[in-house]
Amino acid sequence: MNNYLFLKLNSCKTMYYKNEYLKKLTILIVFVFISFSGFSQNRSPEFENYIETYKEWAIYQMYKYKIPASITLAQAILESAGGKSHLAIYGNNHFGIKNKPEWKGEVIVNPNDRELYRKYPSIQKSYEDHSLFLTQRPWYRELFDLHITDYKGWAEGLQKAGYAVDKAYPEKLIRIIETYQLYVYDQILVANN
Repeated sequence: MNNYLFLKLNSCKTMYYKNEYLKKLTILIVFVFISFSGFSQNRSPEFENYIETYKEWAIYQMYKYKIPASITLAQAILESAGGKSHLAIYGNNHFGIKNKPEWKGEVIVNPNDRELYRKYPSIQKSYEDHSLFLTQRPWYRELFDLHITDYKGWAEGLQKAGYAVDKAYPEKLIRIIETYQLYVYDQILVANN
């Protein structure tokens, strides 16, 4: 079988290729198929539903405030357990934003840590306040110098600036972004500019 690629797919189909280009293309397609089928097995249907429901809000915030949609969605998923946390259900707080002296709205007690968190009249207000929270604090200012597609830089920068005390926070955000391919939403802004 000189110069032929013998490839058996699903134990029932045999393919022979003589052309070197087709051999490489077939190997690439099989590799991509295997890679993506592995990703889908680790994906939560609840998180996929959350993304489908709120991706437009994250994209809108990206256009308005220049915060990557991937970061907004990943933070919301992580902080609210995909909209299933106590704060998300009873306070529409999808970003774990605590009560601060400047907050004039309602508050909610988190039963996990007994601290006060911001309560919102709607989830959309939570998304808007998250953007304002990041844009109006000087310690997050350097993040806006990063390219909109640099979600890894944003993830690391959020943790360094104090958004979360969890040292693994950047890795968790990056894992969510890459598992659910949220980075594609950041490309929308790049493509339209």
